[in-house]
Amino acid sequence: MFDTRPDRSDEVVLVGRSNVGKSTLMREITGHSVATGQKPGVTRKPNHYDWASDDFVVTDLPGFGFMSGVEDDVRERIKTDVVRYLEDNADDIMVGVLVLDGKAAVDIIDRHTSDDEIPHVVELFYLLQDLDIQPVVAVNKMDKVDDRNERLNDVADRLGLHPPWKQWQDTIAPIAAKHGRTSAFDDAVRTHLDAEKRDDLKKFF
Repeated sequence: MFDTRPDRSDEVVLVGRSNVGKSTLMREITGHSVATGQKPGVTRKPNHYDWASDDFVVTDLPGFGFMSGVEDDVRERIKTDVVRYLEDNADDIMVGVLVLDGKAAVDIIDRHTSDDEIPHVVELFYLLQDLDIQPVVAVNKMDKVDDRNERLNDVADRLGLHPPWKQWQDTIAPIAAKHGRTSAFDDAVRTHLDAEKRDDLKKFF
């Protein structure tokens, strides 16, 4: 179980599959280098970043799904710990950022969709909604996507959001974190900070 969370009242969490760019986005938000790598599963424990003068923390939770060289039971335990972290801290989490790989997400969701299986990323999106955590879907690596609007419409559709995706810009944010192009994400998060009357936190986004 993850037990490293700083004693902060308000939180933004980053969740998603391994190797989708969560840690890169974390670096963009905080200006602070965190462990990133080419191999899936580099992040095994939460990375927290808090500011001394603000009652606020950003958390990069470990990725789930395929991880090279990691046993199945370890992968399942990480996924379980991520879910428990969200459940245990739901009252303090203002925004849950589900990071997707824009180029691969739809194919991965379709591959794992069946009558008796809901893909992990879809399950996680529904969990955020069920916990009353405002979801923002950061669709990363969009610099590698040619059919931008079609791909984003497909992402919306798979998450149960009726296309076109542009009517969900407070939820779906196309980004390229590696290249610092995160303005759509910043705008989406700020929308939710407005709703929480936390203008003081906009300086981080």
